[in-house]
Amino acid sequence: MSDDEILRSLHALREGDLPVHGGRTMAYVYDAGLDGVDELAARAHAAYAGVNGLDMTAFPSVVKLENEVVGRAAALLGGNAATAGTFTSGGTESCLLAVLTARNHARRTRGVHRPELVLPVTAHAAFHKAADLFGLEAVTVGVDPDTFRVRPEDVAAAITDRTVLVVCSAPSYAHGVVDPVAGVAAAAAARGVLCHVDACIGGWYLGHLRLARNAPPVPEFDLSVPGVTSLSVDLHKYGYTPKCASVLLLRDAELRRHGWFAHRSWPGYPVVNPTLQGTRSAGPMAAAWAVLRRIGTDGYTELSARVHAATRRLADGAGAVDGLRVLADPDASLVAVASDDPAVDPFVVADEMRLRGWYLQPQPAFAGSPASLHMTVTAAVTGRIDRLLAELADAVRRARAAGPPAVDPALIEAAAGLDPDALGPEEAALALRLAGVGEDGGLPERSAPVLAVLQALPPRLAERLLPEVVGRMYRPGVPGRP
Repeated sequence: MSDDEILRSLHALREGDLPVHGGRTMAYVYDAGLDGVDELAARAHAAYAGVNGLDMTAFPSVVKLENEVVGRAAALLGGNAATAGTFTSGGTESCLLAVLTARNHARRTRGVHRPELVLPVTAHAAFHKAADLFGLEAVTVGVDPDTFRVRPEDVAAAITDRTVLVVCSAPSYAHGVVDPVAGVAAAAAARGVLCHVDACIGGWYLGHLRLARNAPPVPEFDLSVPGVTSLSVDLHKYGYTPKCASVLLLRDAELRRHGWFAHRSWPGYPVVNPTLQGTRSAGPMAAAWAVLRRIGTDGYTELSARVHAATRRLADGAGAVDGLRVLADPDASLVAVASDDPAVDPFVVADEMRLRGWYLQPQPAFAGSPASLHMTVTAAVTGRIDRLLAELADAVRRARAAGPPAVDPALIEAAAGLDPDALGPEEAALALRLAGVGEDGGLPERSAPVLAVLQALPPRLAERLLPEVVGRMYRPGVPGRP
């Protein structure tokens, strides 16, 4: 195939995806809406696409780039001369490394061999993934039912001699609120336990927002808070860099070394891996470095101020829509809305919005948090708030007329008696068919019926079925001629 044919094929494949620019996709993507930024990032990425960050002695420019990016993050987020950091592929890897570092640190310095991870029920799933991968027991702590913030005294009560790390969010993804970091960190420090702040989605935004003229009060959350020992912040979110750019900051290099892997006991080259990856492309790092320089502190501060004003307008406007309520007054740029009318189902509202070109992320009910819609406000959204609110009000009216999706009570009753660990392929396939998932992996045009079933199932059973849903999208087989 010619280059043009190959590119046309790629563009054709993209036609079925959510748009990554324009402010209509309110999760997963972050758009600064600035001319030339994407082009600069692409050129910087291309310049370093073949550079391998596996061996920094062979590619010393990677060290210079990483030092500058990490230094920029540390200066913004309460670091000092001792602060150390690592550039990672994203928030999940940053969080995984934070947990791995804490586990190894506690094993080597405190002799903890059955480690526990204490975290709010609102903490990101990445921490549960880390616990699963690295052999920790996740101890979840409930949150205040009105504010959705964890209470420091509840965290303190959950800490034991086996606790290796306490986690809090700045902000939590589901509700957009910042946990009381100072109180949580103090509780951890009193027991000699490390404390990590997950500021993946909020750190770059909140750090710059507090620099704005007439800045609103920003809760304290960063490394300057006593007891905070690590912090993760994504650059591919409110840094508006291309994907695969995040930073893990740690209080010092001595702590950081517990998360690194080194190996000399083989006949090959000496290995030192600062991240979970071995080979890692320097392309995302170069692209992030370029975008950070292009936008600069003043640019990010102005973007953050715009996002803050738009978030306030969205939260106030969404709360005024008949049938909706805002779950928590947002501390950052995330808004979660739920229904205050039994006839209005959030999942149906999400379907109605998506059919008209908007993506609002459905969030099933869990642990006292009702079913809701998540909206991430980026710079590209700021000029669309009035249109978004009008579309949202129309979608609520259509959802009220359509009514909530029906869930077969017999299905839920039967599911309650199933053992997720013993569920075979045939039983899983039957449950998915009843939920509306086709044999070919195709999902119905409207996702509300599937989400309603998954929400009604016991969480462990839903977790058993979710890989089945996704797995059907990836069909095995031999492709056509290369």
